[in-house]
Amino acid sequence: MVTMPDTSSPMTSPAAQLKLVGGIPCLDFVNTVGSRVPSRDAAIRRGESLGLEIVDEKLSTYDDLLSWSRHAGLLPDTVVRRLLAGARHSPRESAAVLKRAVAFREVLHRIFIDLLHGRSPSRADTDLLNREISIARSHQRLSAATQGYAWMWDTDAALDNMLWVVADSAARLVTSANLPRLRQCAGHRCGWLFVDSTRNGSRHWCDMKDCGNAAKVRRFRQRARANKKS
Repeated sequence: MVTMPDTSSPMTSPAAQLKLVGGIPCLDFVNTVGSRVPSRDAAIRRGESLGLEIVDEKLSTYDDLLSWSRHAGLLPDTVVRRLLAGARHSPRESAAVLKRAVAFREVLHRIFIDLLHGRSPSRADTDLLNREISIARSHQRLSAATQGYAWMWDTDAALDNMLWVVADSAARLVTSANLPRLRQCAGHRCGWLFVDSTRNGSRHWCDMKDCGNAAKVRRFRQRARANKKS
């Protein structure tokens, strides 16, 4: 888990301080938590959460979701300002979008972890992903480009605007040749996901400066303790 200062965001939010290490929008979206750790709650362990609970939620408000979307480059400032105004005008709708976004994020996390470990995602999770993809596709239009056409997103001020980009990114990942390069950070209490773009597929950490260095320190201390006992 990696955070960094961010002074460029028009909104102060922990979500705008997250490093974008996933490599693609859907993984950076899944990484909008401090970490996911094994739960002590039996109900959670029996549920559809892989027995994990979230530590340090970064998307606690719709403003957090907007702030992250701008930080991640999903939405330009002009759209963010329109959506912020729309959220103030329709608080119930913005709260519903936030709830839907967090639920979608956790479904994506389960799907990606299942695929990472060679398991088939559940029918319910696949159905929800398909619903989000269908919504996203309904907001895409062909627009004339320099050569031929290009896909463009609707420019309306729908409060779920950012989820279209996330759903499109997820659809591309699960159907692409990059899927075997999906990785989970080996850092202690991290678990962030990323696409390993190294030539030999040797990346282990979300960020070498953070989780990688922390692992080196732990190994050094373990060796020091072992030497003292011997």
